[in-house]
Amino acid sequence: MESLHLSSNYSSFLCTTSLTTWSPSSASTKPKIRLRVRSSVTPDPWSLSDENPDRPKPKSKHPKNPLSDDNARRIIKSKARYLSALRRNQGPHAQTPKWIKRTPEQMVRYLQDDRNGHLYGRHVVAAIKRVRSLSEKAEGEYDMRTVMSSFVGKLSFREMCVVLKEQKGWRQVRDFFEWMKLQLSYRPTVIVYTIVLRTYGQIGKIKLAEQTFLEMLEAGCEPDEVACGTMLCTYARWGREKAMLAFYSAVQERGIVLSVAVYNFMLSSLQKKGMHEKVVQVWRQMVGEGVVPNKFTYTVVISSLVKEGLVEEALRSFEECKGVGFVPEEATYSMLISLSTKSGDYDQALRLYEDMRSMRIVPSNYTCASLLTLYYKKEDYSKALSLFSEMEREKIAADEVIYGLLIRIYGKLGLYEDAQTTFKEMEQLGLLSDQKTYLAMAQVNLNSGNYDKALEVIELMKSRNNIWLSRFAYIVLLQCYVMKEDLSSAEVTFQALSKTGLPDAGSCNDMLNLYIRLGLMEKAKDFIVQIRRDRVYFDEELFRTVVSVYCKEGMLGDTEQLINELSTSRLFKDSRFIQTISRAIYEHKDGQQPEGKLVTFFQPDTMALGSVLSLYLANGNMSKIERVVALLLETSGGLSTASQIIRNIIRDGDAYKAEIRIHQLLKLGCRVDNATISSLISVYGKKHKLKKAQEIYTAFADSPLAKKILCNSLLDAYAKCGKSEEAYSLYRQLTEEGHDLDAVAISIVVNALTHRGKHREAENVISQSLEHRSELDTVAYNTFIKAMYAGSR
Repeated sequence: MESLHLSSNYSSFLCTTSLTTWSPSSASTKPKIRLRVRSSVTPDPWSLSDENPDRPKPKSKHPKNPLSDDNARRIIKSKARYLSALRRNQGPHAQTPKWIKRTPEQMVRYLQDDRNGHLYGRHVVAAIKRVRSLSEKAEGEYDMRTVMSSFVGKLSFREMCVVLKEQKGWRQVRDFFEWMKLQLSYRPTVIVYTIVLRTYGQIGKIKLAEQTFLEMLEAGCEPDEVACGTMLCTYARWGREKAMLAFYSAVQERGIVLSVAVYNFMLSSLQKKGMHEKVVQVWRQMVGEGVVPNKFTYTVVISSLVKEGLVEEALRSFEECKGVGFVPEEATYSMLISLSTKSGDYDQALRLYEDMRSMRIVPSNYTCASLLTLYYKKEDYSKALSLFSEMEREKIAADEVIYGLLIRIYGKLGLYEDAQTTFKEMEQLGLLSDQKTYLAMAQVNLNSGNYDKALEVIELMKSRNNIWLSRFAYIVLLQCYVMKEDLSSAEVTFQALSKTGLPDAGSCNDMLNLYIRLGLMEKAKDFIVQIRRDRVYFDEELFRTVVSVYCKEGMLGDTEQLINELSTSRLFKDSRFIQTISRAIYEHKDGQQPEGKLVTFFQPDTMALGSVLSLYLANGNMSKIERVVALLLETSGGLSTASQIIRNIIRDGDAYKAEIRIHQLLKLGCRVDNATISSLISVYGKKHKLKKAQEIYTAFADSPLAKKILCNSLLDAYAKCGKSEEAYSLYRQLTEEGHDLDAVAISIVVNALTHRGKHREAENVISQSLEHRSELDTVAYNTFIKAMYAGSR
């Protein structure tokens, strides 16, 4: 080691000492001897290729001052490499010194101070450690004056601030600050108070922070934006929004402009508490003061603007964010897309999505759910399915909401098996936790007409302990029982629905239709009385159903009372159906008009006039019937409406009542269409009242077109009553008059003759039809073949 050290010193000596050859001027008496010295010293790296060390080095672009210590540069560089590795290992919060250029005198002082690359000198580090060690002791077990007695007079004010800043515990900060104020070098400044405020704020000692701030004011230190910002951040961090806003008002009165970081703290704290109105207010004040927002500010503010429903301002801030060069967060895009979808601005939502994709931002499942909802509302199911495929490509996990939307889309497209497969897949993945998904699947099954599977889904939902039946669940369950025509279960479900609040108009309409379908008119009338007494909100569909019951039963007084009850509602003003009924009933009743104002319209509702006509027909008031018929005939489609009323009576099986209504209308100049007369003849034929059928045919078959339409019903009546000869006679009469019977009439006659063994007459009908080249269908040809086969036997 010693030889190595000597060799090193020798090499250093060779590097710093110039080598000279012997000259006569130095010793004239000695002989001239040329010495050739070999050295192991490496040539200077800046030497040229001839390895001549005497050539001067090129000038450096940035010349450096020579250092007094030859090894100083090596020490600095090695220490810098060490601390660089230390910073990488400690992460972004490492506190290491910044390396700067120093003069030789500064470098000597730096080495003498024994900082050796540390931030502070030995005495400062010792003071920091001494105060930190007090954290292990409880309150009152130490005296800061005694602990710091050896440092009195050794620490400058700046060094005391360093020791104060490096403390972790609030007690040590409090006690050391009290000791600082006793030192001769101490001077009250806003900086030292800010250090104390920051420490108190980090651990939530708000009362101590407020006392320290008041002490700073009493000491004559004017708070700057840093001290005020520290207090505001403290209030924001610990959820003291009221105190924060009060302090912020005081800061504004002093004209102090805060930094954007402080505003971000405040805005974020207000938003977490749901105080979006205050967020918008602070944001506008911030912009008014000229503080430049950053990306985080825009993200928070746009979210609060969306929550407040300020759509235009949210979009304006969004465009401003992009205009200054910030790329908005995916959550910001998602909120704006959802807001545009809910407000019905589908084009804006799609533009935002395209803009987001152009930024190469991968959408979240929440954004995808908003877009799927948009496509579902627009009934653009192809784009919805393509978006779901895109989610699979981007590996975006689909949640329960997205799967629920997919089930609804499959239901709209009639892909019930795909919906069922998706539901089973969700069950396997364990995603079934929300009742909305179960109810969506139940509604899809209802739309397909499979109420049993819908009930199975609801029973599966009820078996889960963490899912309770909501109001909407009772509504869907009621729809299942109504479709199943399970009256007892439907009534129990309706009672359970009523316990959650007033039943909705749709559920009342379902129950009322169930009573009508089952022919329980008394229960239907009692149900109407109940919902009117409970003041259930009527929509137009429920009103139509109630009016149909009143009209069928001839309840004119109840109809007028119901219209009076609804005359002040918005439904009365917006519904042309109700307005038409009101005008038809009260047209000639001066002083008895309903309270609601009648809206002027050009075309009355024919269905409403038909309801009023049914009401008056059941009531038997001919003068009013005449007036309503006159109104019907003045409107387009009025005749078909009157015919539909008679067909409804026929459908109920009351042919005699239908016949009376037809003659009543006929006397008033309103003849129902031939299809309705044909239906009446068919009903009489089914009841084997052939004479009635013949009378109706004779009365209304007064034209070639009427005969052609009505003959089918009368031929069918003859066939059902076993009167094949009368059917054949009517056939011959019509053909002799030149009427071309259709394939249905010919088939009826052939069948009737064949069943009665009249094969020759049947063959005559067949041959005559073929000779006249009548238009025959497949059924007619099959009838001919069967008749000919029966005749051949």
